[in-house]
Order: sequence, then structure tokens, then C-alpha cells
Amino acid sequence: MTSLSPLLKQATPVVVDHASGCWIHGQDGRDYLDFTTGIGVTSTGHCHPRVVEAAREQVGKIIHAQYTTVMHQPLLDLTERLGQVLPEGLDSVFYANSGSEAVESAVRLARMATGRPNIVVFQGGFHGRTVAAATLTTAGTRFAAGFSPLMGGVHMAPFPYAYRYGWDVDTAIDFALRELDHLFATRTSPADTAAFLIEPVLGDGGYLPTPPRFLQGLRERADEHGILLVLDEVQAGCGRTGRFWGHQHADVAPDILLTAKGIASGFPISAMAASEALMSRGWPGSQGGTYGGNAVAAAAGCATLDVIRDEGLVDNARVRGDQLRAGLDALAADVDAIGDVRGLGLMQGIEFTTADGRPDAATALAVQQGTTAHGLLTLTCGPLGNVVRVMPALVVSEEEIELGLQRFRATVEEVVPG
Repeated sequence: MTSLSPLLKQATPVVVDHASGCWIHGQDGRDYLDFTTGIGVTSTGHCHPRVVEAAREQVGKIIHAQYTTVMHQPLLDLTERLGQVLPEGLDSVFYANSGSEAVESAVRLARMATGRPNIVVFQGGFHGRTVAAATLTTAGTRFAAGFSPLMGGVHMAPFPYAYRYGWDVDTAIDFALRELDHLFATRTSPADTAAFLIEPVLGDGGYLPTPPRFLQGLRERADEHGILLVLDEVQAGCGRTGRFWGHQHADVAPDILLTAKGIASGFPISAMAASEALMSRGWPGSQGGTYGGNAVAAAAGCATLDVIRDEGLVDNARVRGDQLRAGLDALAADVDAIGDVRGLGLMQGIEFTTADGRPDAATALAVQQGTTAHGLLTLTCGPLGNVVRVMPALVVSEEEIELGLQRFRATVEEVVPG
């Protein structure tokens, strides 16, 4: 009998029957409060009626209209709607299917536009699993191990992970910026460096917000040396952090912005945005793809952006995120095994450590598995697997956050001794 690859490890035993809003209803007859949202994808909740209707209507018109052969209205509409939320000056968009494809498109454009070979990434970043994207990923060896050689021209600088270093945030920022300058002196000359690539909040790397002053330091160095600043908003964008884009917490403008995941509430579509002047410096024929900018996904994307706007979901993410963070901070004050709580908006990470401060992946996994038994779906992350991450849909209510906190606390109290 044919089966799924054994390399696919399911985080929960749940088999979905149907889902709505923040709830997954399993074939086992149980209802699960979903704080995973398909790894940050179902931004408007499961099966939002407006998204469902937009997709249903589009399916009846045309499903696949290859966008370098014939253009379709949903993609034109999505481009116009994105223009209302993109940072000023990013007025040209290329569409693909996944975050990895958007990342690889950005690397290609950056190298072509600057004539430089090298990309600087930051320790703990996750940018995808395809060869180039996996080369750029430093959130764990599992993403790139076993299929070398990888892409050349990638250099890694430290990320200001204050908790890991045992420092205050400013000390970590100063260290990371000094090491970046040292990298310029020892590994990649600024004249050979095409771009910085960074997430406003590290995703698989541990749900670590990038400190605003660090992003500002990158912007300063980019401007000084003619380097492009590429912000990977695949997980942090579309309202998740309580601002529409995660980088808006730092008041920094990117040269290239990448989005996917929450942009279409579960339909596969991604986008790379840049200025038209920058985009036009790519080589002819360097952008394209059979399925990029799919008509049904684009229609769902338009509906998603409309729902986020009309229902005030960015503000809801901020308010409910504050509620979630307050509850997690209160739990951390009672539980020594929680070493750190951090995040922005509805993107919060809980790091578990042993009594002597070492990463405790076993406890994190036990908590993640235990929450399922309590009817709450969560995931782990971090290079060492010792962070539990929670990311409710942007439509989550005050009552659902409170229920999720209750279930999370009950699980931690069961799992953690004493």
C-alpha cells in the first residue's frame, strides 16, 4: 500500500474533518483550538466566508491562467490591493507560489541589479528548503544537511539573540553590528555584497523579534555601501505582529520585501515587491513560472486583504497579542522551566530551559504534545527545538485567547515537575 514519505513527521495526531475560524474539528470528534494556523498561513481563520466565496466564484470562471501567457483580473486586483499596504516606493511586484521561490527570486534580482555575488544572512534565519533558500537558512542543520554542495556566495553574521548570550539587548545589538563590520573586513567586502537578508521576527529560528536598532544599523550600512536590504516577511507579515509588516516596528524601509503565508489565507501564492527601477534591473527572462500568481489564489488574496482591512484584524492582532503575552509572562513568572517569552503580536515564543539554563528540548516537546491532549494545537521551533510557538489567527477573540492560555498553563503544570 502506498503511503506518505516516512520523512514527513506530523506534529500532532489530528486528522481534520473540517475547520472554521480558530477551530479545527477532527475526525476523532474532538474540537481543537488552533494556535498553529498552518504555520502562520490561515491569517483570517479557517474558511473565512468571504475568502471561501471569492475562491468559489473564481473557480467557476478560470482556475489556471498562466500569467505570462494571458493576464487575469484577480492578479491585477491583488497588485492594486497590495499597493495600498506595501511600503512607499515598492511599486512593482513579482508573484510565485511559495516563500522559498520568493526568496530565490530576491537573491537573483539582488545579484543582477548590483552585479555583486554575495548575500549576508543572520544566524537563526529561515528562508526555505529549496537549494538556494536552504543555503540561506541557518535555523538548523536539518534544512540543508545531506545534499551539498550548496549555493556559493552566502555569508552568515550573528543575530542579536540577547537571551542566548546572557546579555541585555543593547549589548547584543552592539556585538552583532561589530561582527557584521568584521565580516566585511574578513569574508565579504561590501563591494562584493549584494544584499542583507533577514526576517523581522525569526520564525523557525525561535520567534525572536529583530531589535529595531539592529535593523536600523543594517539600513545604515546598506545605504553606505550600496547593499540591498531584503526583508523576509513570509511569516511576520500581513498583520501577524500587530503592524501590517513586521519591519514597521523598526521604522525601516526595505529595498525588497517578500510575502507569502498569510497573504491568501491558505492558498499558495507569494510575492516579491521592489521599486520598478530596481525590478527593471533584473535580466530579461529571469522571472516567470507556470503556476505563479494563480487566479484562484489571487482572488483569495484580494479577499484576505479586504477582510484584514474591513475587520480591523491588524489592531486585533495587537490587542489580542498583548493579552496573549501578558498571560504567557504570568505563567513564566510561576514556572522556572520557562527561560524566556518573546515575540510580537500574535507571534509568541516560549523558550524552555533546564535548571542550569541549558536548552530543554524534551520539555518543550512534551508541552507541545501535551497541549494537543488539552485541545490546543501548538508547534515547536528553534535550532535546538526548545521553543514552543503559538500563532493564533488574526480573527482570534478575547475568549479564545483566554481559553488557549488556560489550556497551555494546564499542560505546563502537568509536564513540568514541581
